[in-house]
Amino acid sequence: MFRTPRTLAATAQPPIAPARFPQGWWQWGRWGRCSLLAAVLGSVGLLAGCPARETAVGPAAGASASLDRAMALELEQQERIGVAQAQEHVRQLLDLEARLPADSAERMEAVSQRAALLSQIRDRTGHEAAVETLKTWPASSPARAQVPLALMLAKAQWLKNNGQLGAGIRVLSALSDLDPAAAERRMMFRALLLQGYLQSDYGEVDASAESLGKAIELARAMGSTWRAASAQITLAFSYFRAQQADHAKRIVAEALEAAKRDPDPVLLYSVYTMMAIVHSQDADSALNKLGSEQALRYAQEAQSRYLEALALGNLADFELRQENYSRALDLSQRANVLAQDLRDIHTEILARHNMGIAKIGMRRLEEGKRDVLQAITMDAQREASSYTAESWLELGRYLEKADDIAGAVDAFHRSRQLFDAVLRDETRKAMLEAQARFEDQQRQREIQLLNQDNSLKAEQIRNRDLQLKLWAEVGVGVLLSGALLALAYRRVRRTNAALAQTNESLRVQSERDPLTGLANRRHFQKDVAARCDAQQGLRGSLFLVDIDHFKRINDQWGHAAGDSVLVEVARRLRSVLREQDLVVRWGGEEFLILVRSENTEDARLLAQRLLDQIGGMPVNHGPLSIPISASIGFASFPMAPSGLTLEWERAVDMADTVMYMSKAHGRNKAYGVAAIHAGTREELLTLAGRMESAWHQGQVNLISLLGPQMEERS
Repeated sequence: MFRTPRTLAATAQPPIAPARFPQGWWQWGRWGRCSLLAAVLGSVGLLAGCPARETAVGPAAGASASLDRAMALELEQQERIGVAQAQEHVRQLLDLEARLPADSAERMEAVSQRAALLSQIRDRTGHEAAVETLKTWPASSPARAQVPLALMLAKAQWLKNNGQLGAGIRVLSALSDLDPAAAERRMMFRALLLQGYLQSDYGEVDASAESLGKAIELARAMGSTWRAASAQITLAFSYFRAQQADHAKRIVAEALEAAKRDPDPVLLYSVYTMMAIVHSQDADSALNKLGSEQALRYAQEAQSRYLEALALGNLADFELRQENYSRALDLSQRANVLAQDLRDIHTEILARHNMGIAKIGMRRLEEGKRDVLQAITMDAQREASSYTAESWLELGRYLEKADDIAGAVDAFHRSRQLFDAVLRDETRKAMLEAQARFEDQQRQREIQLLNQDNSLKAEQIRNRDLQLKLWAEVGVGVLLSGALLALAYRRVRRTNAALAQTNESLRVQSERDPLTGLANRRHFQKDVAARCDAQQGLRGSLFLVDIDHFKRINDQWGHAAGDSVLVEVARRLRSVLREQDLVVRWGGEEFLILVRSENTEDARLLAQRLLDQIGGMPVNHGPLSIPISASIGFASFPMAPSGLTLEWERAVDMADTVMYMSKAHGRNKAYGVAAIHAGTREELLTLAGRMESAWHQGQVNLISLLGPQMEERS
């Protein structure tokens, strides 16, 4: 498992090395920093910049400008290098604050940086003192207006470094209330970057991309190459998590070019780390290996023990993918020693996870599972739902390789539950956004109706004036008023009819998957609620279909080919099913089917037809012919032999469990539950929770079906 540098989240800036850089590193980007400092410091009247400016400064002014320039350079350097040796740089920032004007924006910037370092080392007393300094900022200072932003950033950094990701996101949500044009750009950049990182860790990929896009735009407006590169690194990670690997690779390449224009060892470390991550799924491991090795080189060049620990952990992940388990275990153990010495939870989680996976690869199963479960528990305590779900998924894959089928099924199932939880949250947010858009449209219609009503009233007033002036035309005026009222009434009726039609269209759209045209989860939940008896539970046969190796299809042939596969599978499913059967795109490459038949033999026949229909022919995408297969889990309710039923959520869980069993036992298969020998609902759920072992013990009867063999499909 890869991890990005924690300093990206801790301070919303690239991870920074100790103060003693290799000789000459500053000169690598000297000319880039000239324009950077002129842009950053111009707003406070500091000409910290290019040598060409020095000739325009007189003797007395020159001494002042040199002093200002030196302080500005020191503050800029602190932002780039302070995190690697936080305690030392806290002292340096305190010294710098003492030399800056008491009410200056630059002094507030120094206090903000110091609060970030104190949150990194979790010094509560020092952090609270820094926050108090911000709260009591002189009211007469022009920088006073930036206090809300500085406090928001300091609080979110503290919450992040103490594992409260959700709370940090909620604090930074107030950024939308600030005026971007009036906000101090350095702090706003760090806040946006921190927000994007937290949202990515929390599983809010779309929101993360939006925040990071704003951070990149702001960095470029500042003329800050290294800031733009650091934001691009985090954005690439968000896209990689969203399985948009091609987009992530392009962004990393852009970040590397930007880092080379204004380099330092730690920024290059960060870029090469992300290069290794986004190329970790490539068939050719060359760029993955290059990124991992270069990251370790730059971490050591920067003399940062923290970055070295993280680089060792990420290099261990590369060795795991190459199945060099002994080498991976050695690298992970070295990383773990450094992480514990540094008291860095984030890196310790990475090291423990990779140690456990390496031990599983070496067939030390129980010892390895203990290490991975400890890492998962630590991630769960941090509310890092994306990392937790990915850890369960990776554990399942390695347990499957080690022939621990029961353990693999359980890990897959737990991963699925967490991914589903993230998906449900995203669906809920999408529905809220759709509802807000609908309400806006409705308000616009109400405004139009109100304008029409006002026009009608104005016409009526004009008619009354005419009546007073022209008594002879009273009859005509009455008729005209009636005609206008009738016209307005017809318009209102037409508007209401159009509104009702639009509402129905929105409802239908909200219950359909736009790619495949199938029903979505929202429709299923509405439909199943009507079908299920509150007392008796779900009745019918439930099938969960998962396309095998779908991620490999996306990686090998591209996401457009993956979309073609999804559309074609949806078509093939519909061709097998009847009109009254319900087929749903459940999420990603998964489809859920509910049929009314409660007969197990009918379910077995349908499952075989589904396997044959999906895997019988390759999918054509342009000139490509893509072979596909599916793994299916199914069950019929009431459950034989006792006639027990379950709520639909538990029924889906059961189908999900046997679907993962079909994957763990080789894929291109269907497993169905024929019978569970339980007398009560509680016993049924208990046996379903340990399906694999209960099957071997004879407490569960399963149906096993094979899909078309490769020779047949070719």
